[in-house]
Amino acid sequence: MARLTIPKTYKLFIGGKFPRSESGYTYEVTTPKGAFLANAAKASRKDARDAVVAARSAQSGFAGMTAYNRGQILYRIAEVLEGRADQFVEEIRQSEGVSTSAAKKQVEASIDTWVWYAGFADKYAQIAGNGNPVAGPYFNLSTPEPTGVVVALAPGGKTGESLLGLSAVLAPILTSGNAAVVLAHPRQPLSAISFAEVLATSDVPGGVVNILTGDPIPLMPWLAEHADVNALDLAGGSEGDWVSWQSDAAGTLKRVVPPSVGVPARSLERIVAFTELKTVWHTKALG
Repeated sequence: MARLTIPKTYKLFIGGKFPRSESGYTYEVTTPKGAFLANAAKASRKDARDAVVAARSAQSGFAGMTAYNRGQILYRIAEVLEGRADQFVEEIRQSEGVSTSAAKKQVEASIDTWVWYAGFADKYAQIAGNGNPVAGPYFNLSTPEPTGVVVALAPGGKTGESLLGLSAVLAPILTSGNAAVVLAHPRQPLSAISFAEVLATSDVPGGVVNILTGDPIPLMPWLAEHADVNALDLAGGSEGDWVSWQSDAAGTLKRVVPPSVGVPARSLERIVAFTELKTVWHTKALG
């Protein structure tokens, strides 16, 4: 008996759930040649607000975990992504117009990115922190702490590599215990929402990662000014007015990482970019 296929509905990912856009709007996602692939939710300002609220509520609990446990969570993401590799290869092949082998290399590089940052979760503090030389009967230690809620623009578009770009910006944000609101590249959002399904079936607490699809241009000025957002990663923002967003962020003293050329490389610097140094003084025992 013949049966109808069930096309996938690509929704948002907010607070560990998959809501439709508050506005009810969707937009067509196509192949590079213009063929229809799917409808994706078009996030509104209300959706962005809900995502920030979810991230703020979840961040302190995530930061309160041990660094070892966060590393295990990141490694679990890599495990689940590995198990669904074939699905991502097919989505990337269609949405980016690349060969199966190129799509497979991107998925493998994305998995490796999560494993790399998982390994640094309980090690970066020893490298980025310091015991500071001071004079007197005390000693002084500086340790990196998560900055809080980070809004990130995932790379994609002409450079492709939508899944790798998402992983390259999100993994270092999570490594130190931040929460994230990620805006997927509007022309290549399918991997981002499928990746949200990976997050939902891994050990990531709900709200720690929130993924929005649609046009980021109307949302970014508001997010850049939002007092509950602590930092911006504009890695994929070169196609927008990122200088204005950086200026908007200055009003609330946000940390801003400017757009990158292509997908950001794995590095300790990307972890440290979303941390703040906390300095503690201790008296020395006398006697």
